[in-house]
Amino acid sequence: MLHEISYIGKIVEVNSAIVEIEIDSEITSFTRIIDGRLYKIGQLGTFVKFPMGNLTLYGVVSAVSNRPGSGTTNLLMPDLGRRYLQVQLIGERLGDLPFERGVGIFPTIQDEAHLVTEADLKYIYGEDHAGLIEIGRHAASENLSVYLDLHHLVARHSAIFGSTGSGKSNTAATIIKQIMQKNPGARIVLIDLHGEYASAFENQARIFRIQDQQQPLSLPYWIMTFDELAFFLVGRTPGQEKPEDKRLREAILLLKQANSIRLKAGSVNPDFITADAPIPFDIRKMWHDFNREVHGTYSQAQKEAQNRMSEELIDEGDPYQLIPARFKPYTPNNGAPFKSKNDLMANYEQKIYSRLRDSRFNFLFNPNSNNTENDLDQLLRDWIENDQRLTILDLSGIPFELIDISVGLLTRIVFDSMYWGQKEPYTGRNRPILMVFEEAHSYLPKNEANHHLFGYARKAVERIFKEGRKFGIGAMVVSQRPSEISETILAQVGTFIAMRLTNSVDKNTVKAAAPDNMTSLIDQISALRIGEAIVVGEAIKIPSRVKIEQITPGPNSHDPEVVRCWQQIFTPDETHYQKIVTALREQKNIDDLNSPSPRRHEGHQFD
Repeated sequence: MLHEISYIGKIVEVNSAIVEIEIDSEITSFTRIIDGRLYKIGQLGTFVKFPMGNLTLYGVVSAVSNRPGSGTTNLLMPDLGRRYLQVQLIGERLGDLPFERGVGIFPTIQDEAHLVTEADLKYIYGEDHAGLIEIGRHAASENLSVYLDLHHLVARHSAIFGSTGSGKSNTAATIIKQIMQKNPGARIVLIDLHGEYASAFENQARIFRIQDQQQPLSLPYWIMTFDELAFFLVGRTPGQEKPEDKRLREAILLLKQANSIRLKAGSVNPDFITADAPIPFDIRKMWHDFNREVHGTYSQAQKEAQNRMSEELIDEGDPYQLIPARFKPYTPNNGAPFKSKNDLMANYEQKIYSRLRDSRFNFLFNPNSNNTENDLDQLLRDWIENDQRLTILDLSGIPFELIDISVGLLTRIVFDSMYWGQKEPYTGRNRPILMVFEEAHSYLPKNEANHHLFGYARKAVERIFKEGRKFGIGAMVVSQRPSEISETILAQVGTFIAMRLTNSVDKNTVKAAAPDNMTSLIDQISALRIGEAIVVGEAIKIPSRVKIEQITPGPNSHDPEVVRCWQQIFTPDETHYQKIVTALREQKNIDDLNSPSPRRHEGHQFD
């Protein structure tokens, strides 16, 4: 084999999974033309093979060096020094069997090293079939498609990392489109923080947006656990239990128990219900009851006698319009009507009222969200069982302080449905689902202390990464700051798609977390071109540098055309910015400004 054109040299050192090759002294050019294609010897990231009888080992070039030669010169054979390649072993192929990662038998000194040709790579990467999706082309060959194993991509989880403008969103969209193209029964839920992906999946996805007229995104408050709801409504921190917290818990439990026998998805035994159960209840009625007992006047002075029977009521009010009840004014001279002494919930009642009146939270407090006809099963069908294979949950209209709890709720409800339905033929393990978390660093940090977050999203997503495989739910995180992502999530990622990263902390995070110990490939992250990625992990046979396909139309995440825009002269008039200011004040997208707002009543009684 010494005379084969692919021959490049022999092994001079073997150290664990690192092999050093001395390039043959007769090779004067570092280029080879094999079957009409040009190959470069020693190009970082290219492949080398070591034929050992019926066994062939494969490795990736990680370093190139040149050391001084003999010092003599010859016109026919110039002294080129002693040239070496360092190669990381990655896998082997026995005879005509498929390529396998890992090495069972190591090469030794004087074993031959050969270039890996495109024909070899096609054999390794395999041909297209139902279990593979094409992610792009190999960076060293425009003719060589690179495939990902769909099972391992979903079941073992994945991550796409890259700096702004490196092509992360395009890569995520490409993978999703490839999945849908080859899998008519796929189910994918994409959490889109900035509303970027609708343009890439027009007529191919069911898109839910805040305040959208056709498909509004609703997150009913009653799907929150008690800790989540109490934190959101009144600022209660988990673990404490003041008397007013106990009263709030009891009120929520009683309202849920009252609804338990008329749920559309099926009646529930009230004895098994807790305040955490996702059962619709009327939060406006709860507020109205608190308001009534705090601000009421009574014909009796004793606290234990102040109840509905002794109220000095003028008007019931309307809880659904947030109109409090009206009472006869109390007298200050210790005579009837008497001021209420049931003021335990006074502070909580005001906080709940302010939440209900805040238009930013309409997606939580939709007037129909407590209706037992709109049960949780309908919500799940909307999100994961609609007429499209991709559901985009556009969170761009959600206030920043609610991103954490919103992502946590969405994730937890989907996970719980897969957990409790794991053996059903229409969901769970029998119909897996992929959840994609865009801009993951915003709500999945390793430490919430400096992020104004409280861990609702992180804990829910970590649960998928740790346990989701067993129940048919996989996850993909997309982020520009891998160093800020939860370490638990990073530790469970099976496939890394690393695009250009310039921050040294981010690069080191990917290098430490990525499988295969392919440090030489990951070191190339800073030198990647836009749209290129280093792919390592369980879903790809050989860690590779890949040129990702550019899809059209793509996600709306491209840079503004600065020069073109600044070449134009624009003269604003007095009407400009008015609509923007209105959108800012109402916390609405400009497209939604003409949508009707829910009726609000300004009246509220406070002492």
